[in-house]
Parts: sequence; structure tokens; C-alpha cells
Amino acid sequence: MVDVRGRWALITGAARGIGYGAALFMAEQGCNLILQGRTAEHCGKALAEVKALGVQAYAVGAEFSDTAQVEKMLKEIDALGVRVDIVLNNAGVQVAYRTDYLSTPAEDYDRSFKINTIAPMMITYHFLPKMEAQGFGRIVNTTSGIRLEPEQAGYSASKAALDKVTMDLASKYNGTDVCINITDPGWCRTDLGGPHAPNAPESSLPGVVVGAFIDDKRSGRNFAAGYFHGMTLAEAVKKAESDIPVYTGSIGL
Repeated sequence: MVDVRGRWALITGAARGIGYGAALFMAEQGCNLILQGRTAEHCGKALAEVKALGVQAYAVGAEFSDTAQVEKMLKEIDALGVRVDIVLNNAGVQVAYRTDYLSTPAEDYDRSFKINTIAPMMITYHFLPKMEAQGFGRIVNTTSGIRLEPEQAGYSASKAALDKVTMDLASKYNGTDVCINITDPGWCRTDLGGPHAPNAPESSLPGVVVGAFIDDKRSGRNFAAGYFHGMTLAEAVKKAESDIPVYTGSIGL
């Protein structure tokens, strides 16, 4: 299992919900953090709490529907002069639930793809060359298990696209110590999931972070949080390395 003490992780969507929980979890393991929110100020609570756990941390802001802001954020992170070893792409948006799904507007797709697909892949592409050069890296992109719900077409399509590009890219790194995988937190009671979701955000741990700790040089797996519910981190890592298959290009993840 990878020891993350003293390493640096970028966590997007860290101001609340699953990203916030992931930030606290990583800080408890001794990992230094760069926390992203729509503004740096939105991460103020998380920033104070992770620093109180004894790690170094910064907050950065970017509205992911604006690619110029994503590019500016990446330059700001580079200027910090720290080595980013881990990226947890948790930020996402569910733009609407369209009961009249045959009237789904084009803007649902436009906004969903910018935030849920394009922004995390911009971040992924930015850090991969650096990770290759340093000989180590972990990237975990957050997907969704939504199926058969045309009411959420923009969201589910953007997450399906993120799955595809992440897994295809992962095939190029399988067997190296730059590991790229996805995670599905499940339906949780967050601002995105809503108050009627069956799962508490805490149930997504350690599944949403286990991809940062694997040490078997395999990429292209879906670490769905439900597989790891109630496990210790060590137990989750063991299961991730032994039981979760690598995506081989067949339909479905």
C-alpha cells in the first residue's frame, strides 16, 4: 500500500460532499492537499480542517464550465512549486432532472460535458507528463452508476464519456507506476445527489480514495465505493488489488 505521508494531492470539488470527505480522509493519512472549489473561498472550511490535522494545504478556485479558468488554475498550481502525485477528480454537476426527457435542452449536454468530462480531462492531461517524468502518479476520476434514466441524460452522458476516455487512456499506462482508474461513489446525500439518496457521503469512503493507495501498477479499473463499504483502508486496498478487474474494452464498466 502506498504511503501518502508528505505527498501532494489535488482534490477537486473539495468544498463539500464527497470531495470534502476525501480531503479529510487524505489529510488523516498525512497527505498534503491542494483543494479546488468554484472559488478558493468556498474551500475555507475544508482548508482549515485539513491544516488542523497537521498537513500543508492550499485552496484554488475555478469554475469548471469555463475552460479558461481551468487553465488559469493549473498555472496557479504549477506556481506553488510542489510535486503533485495524486489527483482525485471529484467535482461534478447534475444540471437538471428532466421529467419531460424528450424536451431535454442542448445546454444540459453543453454544461455537463464542460464540467464533468472536459475539465477533469484537462487536469488529467496536464499532470500525466509530470507524473511520467517523476515515475509515480495516481489519478482517480469520479464516474456515476446511473443507468436507464433519460431524465438525467446530460449528466449520465458526460460521465459515460469520462469513463471512456479515462479507461482508454489508462490502457497506455497499465504496468507502470502511473495508475489511472475511476470510482463510482454511489448515490449519496450530497448537494448533487439530493436529500433522498439512500447513502451518507461517508459511505463512499474508502472507495473514492482507494485508487490513490494501490501499489500494483495496474490501471483501468472501476473502484465502485459499494465494493469497499465498511472496510478499513488496508482491507480496501487488498480487495482493489486482488478482486477488481482491469477494463479490457468490453461494453460496460
